[in-house]
Amino acid sequence: MFETVLIANRGEIACRIIETLRRLGIRSVAVYSDADAAADHVVLADSARRLGPAPASQSYLNIDAVIAAALESGAQAIHPGYGFLAENAGFARACAAAGIVFIGPTPEAIEAMGDKITAKLTVEQRGVPTVPGVARPGLTDQELIDASPAIGYPLLIKPSAGGGGKGMHVVEHESGLAPAIAAARREAEAAFGDDALFIERYLSTPRHIEVQILADQHGGVIHLGERECSLQRRHQKVIEEAPSPLLDEATRAAIGEAACQTARSVDYRGAGTVEFIVEASRPDEFFFMEMNTRLQVEHPVTEQITGVDLVEQQLRIAAGERLRLAQDDVRFTGHSIEARVYAEDPAAGFLPTGGRVEFVAHPGGPGIRVDTAISSGLTVSVDYDPMLAKIIAWGETREAARRRLVAALSDTAVIGFPTNIEFMRLLLELPEVRAGELDTGLIERQQDRISHARPDDRAFAEAALLLDADAAARSGRGPWERRDGWRLGEPSPRVYSLVSGEERRTVRVSGAAPDGLRVRVGDEPEARAVQLMRHDAHRCTIGLDGATRSSFVRVDRGRVSLVRDGAELEIRTERRHHGAEAEAGAEPRLESPMPGTVVLTPVEDGATVAVGTPIVVVEAMKMEHVLRAGVAGVVSLRTVAGDTVARGQTLAVITAAETAEIPETSETEEDS
Repeated sequence: MFETVLIANRGEIACRIIETLRRLGIRSVAVYSDADAAADHVVLADSARRLGPAPASQSYLNIDAVIAAALESGAQAIHPGYGFLAENAGFARACAAAGIVFIGPTPEAIEAMGDKITAKLTVEQRGVPTVPGVARPGLTDQELIDASPAIGYPLLIKPSAGGGGKGMHVVEHESGLAPAIAAARREAEAAFGDDALFIERYLSTPRHIEVQILADQHGGVIHLGERECSLQRRHQKVIEEAPSPLLDEATRAAIGEAACQTARSVDYRGAGTVEFIVEASRPDEFFFMEMNTRLQVEHPVTEQITGVDLVEQQLRIAAGERLRLAQDDVRFTGHSIEARVYAEDPAAGFLPTGGRVEFVAHPGGPGIRVDTAISSGLTVSVDYDPMLAKIIAWGETREAARRRLVAALSDTAVIGFPTNIEFMRLLLELPEVRAGELDTGLIERQQDRISHARPDDRAFAEAALLLDADAAARSGRGPWERRDGWRLGEPSPRVYSLVSGEERRTVRVSGAAPDGLRVRVGDEPEARAVQLMRHDAHRCTIGLDGATRSSFVRVDRGRVSLVRDGAELEIRTERRHHGAEAEAGAEPRLESPMPGTVVLTPVEDGATVAVGTPIVVVEAMKMEHVLRAGVAGVVSLRTVAGDTVARGQTLAVITAAETAEIPETSETEEDS
């Protein structure tokens, strides 16, 4: 077994690999970019080596830098994790040339399975069923068109290279085929540098089933059962589970054997995943889709139902050991479901987010596993994949595992930017998901049924109470320094004008803790008694009208974040202005909707602008977002082109003509 292993990756997968290395007594070496200098995987490893600047092309994808780091650290082997260089045949060859073991398959196997056309032809020779279609190198547009009648409609155009749904087109009728082929070629060339295409039958309600295999260097091949990965958005997996609720024992054995034959077709070694597509109405009919020649993101669900550490198996196979398990030794116990936590905003079309993690809370308890690399105070960069963590739940039955995962997501919080935690919790509660009636189009069809939390009167009341408590904690002790409305006679109420999205409320807080607090929201005729039962840095429990509610919280500079059941509500103090535009609720501050880069400022600092004038253009994840003036007035720019900005960062302030900012309360005055 190796003494030192370098992990050529980052984030949660690097942390997960370090965990197994530590258990086996193997020294771990992390690598990092400048953006990850303080990341958790760097802290957890026994040692770490810098690769370069933040862009992946100059760090995690720099083969020479990774090899140099391995040689300098004395590593005998490199574990690539997934993504980055994990399926790069050139990297595997570079490791061999440097005398370093690549913990993965041979370069030849990577190349054979990396091209979908070659992979399809290869497995067909071993009797593995494939989706009816035409797939061979160099197909012209006319050859694709000529083959379509025999396949039938609808059909699917797919690029031979790459993945992630890029360049894929569903064609319903013959008239749409030629333009779809042209579009697919352009997209494939842009994404992968290879415009080769093939076409195959399109299954109307497909389910995505994948099989985990292990293969040693001595001809031993076994499978560890299947995973259901049908819950996807934009061809990206969101929820995975094992075993699939679709398959019976006979189909499970048949699809497992097909996966093993796929591995044998390329003399595979290591851990790998063979992906199949199955028509929901014909679960006994499965077709080979592709093989991932690496560890999968969703590998924990297989580990939970089999008790097999897949990273340990990868290490032992790479070290030349024979498999210690025979197929008959594999046992499946219970059910496991995994949810991927992403830095994205489902309510805004899954736009990427990111920025500083102000606070994070991970769930725990029986049957719960968390694979993560985020902690409070870290910054999530837009340079890398937006996945933050994986929450995995095991139960004796599928329903028990589902309920545990829903509860675990309710106990998860990431404060600082939007995530998909609430979305996943609500997705798991859909009747179709409860029943296991899944397919890859379910999220797209049912997304409108998933209603995201909106701030209600109670949420505004809670925010005002927390702002009030924060102001009291920071105020002086003398009667002239206190900020609790003290005066001769009855104390005056503390008034908070609050906004969250398009919702606004005025909340009046009077009295004092612990038992004298009262709150009145908007036009309510009477103030109601309220109890701030618990309030510390990140948790609060508030009693109102006999109902107690607990939340994760953060109060900072007049902003309150409330996270409950995975849903984050951000409520802030509003600054009002004189004039008609202010009465209409116009916002004079322009804040970045996501982390990104300022590419253009169309106006100069100090310019006078009208409502709707473009002020700043921010680019993130290859998308440009134009921020326009919400009020007419004079612009004060707080950024320049080329700046890297965080979500919520103020990029410009517009002072309305002949008006000045007037804080609603002394609270906002201090926070200005």
